[in-house]
Amino acid sequence: MAIRIYVSRDAAAQALGADETAAALLAAAGADIELVRVGSRGMVWLEPLVEVTDAAGQRIAYGPVMAEQVTELLGAGLLQAAAHPLRLGRVEDMPYFAKQERLTFARVGIIDPVSVDEYVAHGGYEGLKRALTLDGATIVQEVTDSGLRGRGGAAFPTGIKWKTVLQQQTAQKYVVCNADEGDSGTFSDRMLMEGDPLCLVEGMTIAGVAVGATQGFIYLRSEYPHAQVALEQAIAAARSRGYLGRDVCGSGKAFDLEVRMGAGAYICGEETSLLESLEGNRAEVRYRPPLPAIKGLFGQPTVINNVISLASVPVILQRGAAHYRDFGMGRSRGTLPIQLAGNLLHGGLVEKAFGVTLRELLYDFGGGSASGRPIRAVQVGGPLGAYIPESQFDTPLDYEAFTAIGALVGHGGIVAFDDTVDMAHMARYAMEFCAAESCGKCTPCRIGSTRGVELMDRIIDGKEGQGGIDQLTDLCETMQHGSLCGLGGMTPFPVMSAVKHFAADFARKR
Repeated sequence: MAIRIYVSRDAAAQALGADETAAALLAAAGADIELVRVGSRGMVWLEPLVEVTDAAGQRIAYGPVMAEQVTELLGAGLLQAAAHPLRLGRVEDMPYFAKQERLTFARVGIIDPVSVDEYVAHGGYEGLKRALTLDGATIVQEVTDSGLRGRGGAAFPTGIKWKTVLQQQTAQKYVVCNADEGDSGTFSDRMLMEGDPLCLVEGMTIAGVAVGATQGFIYLRSEYPHAQVALEQAIAAARSRGYLGRDVCGSGKAFDLEVRMGAGAYICGEETSLLESLEGNRAEVRYRPPLPAIKGLFGQPTVINNVISLASVPVILQRGAAHYRDFGMGRSRGTLPIQLAGNLLHGGLVEKAFGVTLRELLYDFGGGSASGRPIRAVQVGGPLGAYIPESQFDTPLDYEAFTAIGALVGHGGIVAFDDTVDMAHMARYAMEFCAAESCGKCTPCRIGSTRGVELMDRIIDGKEGQGGIDQLTDLCETMQHGSLCGLGGMTPFPVMSAVKHFAADFARKR
């Protein structure tokens, strides 16, 4: 009987040599093994990670395993899960993994991502089956009671969005997934779509059943070709098994999905700009009202959520709102897939309940800086997130707690910097990023960011005194309160946090 071996097909793992390792395994032991390509377990520093099923049916991990090490490993007893310097044991027993609470990512790295049979065997589609026994209002109430909030920038309660769409009396409604994951240091959407795409498909189907939508679209960033392949394979598999189409699971309810590719514009992460792009128009932010829930895609009521929001729905319907709500703190309920990036020894993905502190994430999971130097600052929530100093590392990951310190959780991406970083240059980058990515529709964002870059250059060149900092503060206030969307409105967060917490870096320029 062939021995099952698991190797990741995740894009990050492929970049580190997983395809070559998989090919070497097949070449050396093809007749003796069944090779399964799975998602990543999230421990990127151990990729390519190889897991082999031992005699007791447990999966034993080895890593990182490069292609040139395969022959030696096989000779040392890899197929028997023998002892070896690269042997890590069960992933579930490793401290990095054991301390997590995996709800949304429960299957990632475990199953063949596009196998409906494996998805169902690991609890998949239980949420949809339950949803099909309920009316739309009950499903929406379940999502509302769970406390699920948007896992993007605004953290808006998901149930309220869905309820607004449900209440609209129109013949056509849509469900749109914002998969334009463009924030620096974020990759949880990509990992979910590559490692468990059927979870997203199921979540969108439940949303469609709940609000009466019959068509869904996944707006995927062009830089994610591996996710595109996985999603399209998963959608085709779900459709062939009756989980999508005109008669979902024999319920008489229709819902279908398709993937639409973006063209590389960061602004399309803003939901109304995304809708414009999806309609084939120039990607510009819409004025609101009306809200997309009332007049969204093609002028019809539209549920629009990001990947992690929608992928959190199946477990809520499967296990009940109370089970999900029991994780977290305050008004931040459930879990968040947190992405550790930047100058960290152990970069990767951690799924934890809200309430874990930045210090725990950076040191207990991230292992401290890769350089061995003190971590001076972290940026949470992408390029528009505030720079948080070491004095605030004990802040719990919680929407309201972060708001209290002038920061945002956003998509849960954390980028770490050691004490060699120049925060004046980092603040300038935020302005430059906004200037490059602005859709140009509103003056505060379009002109303010350009003037901001010029002003920052003068400050860095030592041509501005305190008056330059005062002018920068005024400019940021104008952008924050006058911009049409979050791009211009949130660019002041990293700029002013750098000025506030790292004033010495600006003083050195004068």
